[in-house]
Amino acid sequence: MNVTTNSSEIAKLETAIGHAFIRPELLQQALTHSSQAREAEALRPGVADRPGDNEQLEFLGDAVLGLVTTEELFRRFPQFSEGQLSKLRAHLVSKNHLISVAERLDLGRYLRLGRGEEKSGGRQKAALLVDALEAILGAVYLDAGLETARPLILNHIVLPELEAFVSQGTAGKITDYKSALQERLQAEGRLQPAYVLVNESGPEHQKTFTIEARLVMLGNGKTEFTARAKGSTKKNAEQDAARQVLEYLATQAPSFEGEHS
Repeated sequence: MNVTTNSSEIAKLETAIGHAFIRPELLQQALTHSSQAREAEALRPGVADRPGDNEQLEFLGDAVLGLVTTEELFRRFPQFSEGQLSKLRAHLVSKNHLISVAERLDLGRYLRLGRGEEKSGGRQKAALLVDALEAILGAVYLDAGLETARPLILNHIVLPELEAFVSQGTAGKITDYKSALQERLQAEGRLQPAYVLVNESGPEHQKTFTIEARLVMLGNGKTEFTARAKGSTKKNAEQDAARQVLEYLATQAPSFEGEHS
């Protein structure tokens, strides 16, 4: 039995996120994993309406999260370059950051899972928790609009991390382009880029290294984008190449595996 069928439990979640749903069925859908929806569908053969899961809401929520985060960074850090804004946004919307938010909201207890997913520990799976969090953002957006979704995103996801970044400088990983890129690609279920040394020149004591970061497409393994950078060390060149890939990704629409299946 799923705790989400209990209205008092749903009320606790609404209190935690700071929004009481006008259409509570949207929140129920946001918490419904595809495994539970397919089980429900199997029990109703021949019924035209498929039980809803949270995959489309997750897709919408990801876009709303990206927009609100980008707007806040643009407003708050006018002195930052596009590259600096891109790496900071990549961190704020990354799986590694969102999982901490999902755990803080205790989303695992509210998930609606199929029997198999339940037995395999689905309530603790990072991917399911992050998907549910993004789906809730999409549900809030549909239920009450962007002006209601914005403070929820800022208060739970963006501002606490930014305050630490500004006041304490604790977000050192944000300044690491390679780590920011790794988190961004992991969150999108994409392969990590290949860093390839393509040239090495200059005397032994003053070498210049040229590195390419090659980003591959989902599904077909073809190269989607190649960044090339030079540096006095391989590490510096790799960091600059990773920065270029992040800037490229910032100009692209979010990708998801369904496009390539």
